[in-house]
Amino acid sequence: MKDQTTLLRKLSKMGLPFMEPQEDFDVNQTLAEVVKSNDTRLLESFPVLLLNAAKDYGFDYLRVNQHLKDANSREKFRDLLVLSVALYGAYHLRYLWATKVKKGFTDTERTLLKKYKSPLANSSSFMCAGTELSPSRLKQMFDMYFENDAQKNQQKEGRFETLSLEYAMSQFFSPKQKDLFKKKMEGLPLTKTEKEYFSRSVKKKVVALANVELHHMAQTLVVRS
Repeated sequence: MKDQTTLLRKLSKMGLPFMEPQEDFDVNQTLAEVVKSNDTRLLESFPVLLLNAAKDYGFDYLRVNQHLKDANSREKFRDLLVLSVALYGAYHLRYLWATKVKKGFTDTERTLLKKYKSPLANSSSFMCAGTELSPSRLKQMFDMYFENDAQKNQQKEGRFETLSLEYAMSQFFSPKQKDLFKKKMEGLPLTKTEKEYFSRSVKKKVVALANVELHHMAQTLVVRS
């Protein structure tokens, strides 16, 4: 079982994220543990953690509260939730789940929301969940999240485009023809035999692929099929 888990992790790193081993993981309990930690850096990461929990796993306000046994912890959770909504607003981000949460705010929570907006805009330290937090660190954490998210998306798109191109080429060229095509594209020297084979077999297919009318007809058929 341990060997299989290791293999799945390796496959995930190789571009198969759906092969990542599934482990028992309660994000709502984890959010509650962050609230109870009283660790400044963890509290400042709460908006990012909440965003990931809501997007990928299923954030549940009531379930987080169930893991917080005392009123003080629940109040801290409320403060961090309101802070998160305020931070999303500072970035002009709109999430359906956050909008629903905001609509359910009490008068006290609406007051807190206004209170947090000012230091976020002015970058002045403020108290939240019984801890002094830094707007600059909050924003830095948030910026890092979006940078990493963008890089992951680019990597996924790049892998998909590469695999898609490889698949398309394999439908049109034999393995040997595909290698010659790539060598020619990369400007690598060809042997006399390779040049003759390229001219005799590969070039004809390349010319056909370059035909604008044929390309248009192929696209039309793909749409219709």
